[in-house]
Amino acid sequence: MTTTAPKAGKPRRTQGGGGAMGSTGLYVATGMAAVLFLIPFYILVRNALSTDPEITGENWKFFPTDIQWDNITQPFHDATVDFGQSMVNSLIVAVLHTAGTLLVCSLAGYGLARIPYRHANKVFYGVLFTLMVPTAVTFVPSFVLVSSLGWVDSYRGLIVPGLFTGFTCFLFRQYFLGFPKELEEAARVDGLGHWGAYWRVVVPNSLNFFAAIATITFISGWNSFLWPLVIGQDPSAWTVQVALSSYMTNQTVNYHLIFMATTISILPLLFVFLFLQRWLVQGIAQTGIKG
Repeated sequence: MTTTAPKAGKPRRTQGGGGAMGSTGLYVATGMAAVLFLIPFYILVRNALSTDPEITGENWKFFPTDIQWDNITQPFHDATVDFGQSMVNSLIVAVLHTAGTLLVCSLAGYGLARIPYRHANKVFYGVLFTLMVPTAVTFVPSFVLVSSLGWVDSYRGLIVPGLFTGFTCFLFRQYFLGFPKELEEAARVDGLGHWGAYWRVVVPNSLNFFAAIATITFISGWNSFLWPLVIGQDPSAWTVQVALSSYMTNQTVNYHLIFMATTISILPLLFVFLFLQRWLVQGIAQTGIKG
């Protein structure tokens, strides 16, 4: 009895329509999300280059009839608010706050993750407990402490109380728990201690994560309002967010000045975010937090 080999079937054609439709739907959804995201920026810029009657008028126009380019310089020539100084203050506070937070919280997270200590878990639980305490509870004691130290209307009062945050320390600890121990063991073979291993091995190999935390911290420090409002009592110590609030009073509201000053104030944030956005995603993905 002879057997015949089975005939080779014709190759089945793959249906690529579903994949194409899926990609098209993804692009459409992404485009719609981008448009929705950009609408507030469009309104901000449009109103910043308009007159007050055009901003508050009933007939909305996509572009102002006569673009007011002179509005760009008005915040810097306003006699009531030193907007330029407030921008400088915000930049100094945000940069020093970011650098200090990275140093303090990374050292704390590294110590909790790598340095053997009998009460390390208790300290870590104490750090987690601070996340459950509302900010309003610690606001008044923090102000009393800063005031007793004479740090009102100073950069120290604006920066130092916020250098340590439990959440940032938690993120650093989670990241360092997943950091390769082999690199640190090699550093100790070369005679480095915990500080040497941290500074010369861990930090250079964790720049993506540090950049991600720096981006978040810088944005938070730049946008901070309530604490600078209380500490910066003198106009020379105002940050940009406090200066923006001064344009709205019980008597007058200068709409185009508010919109223009706000547009100028977000430019540093856009620059930082666009420059560090790829590290932001990579760094958060490396925290070691798993569901």
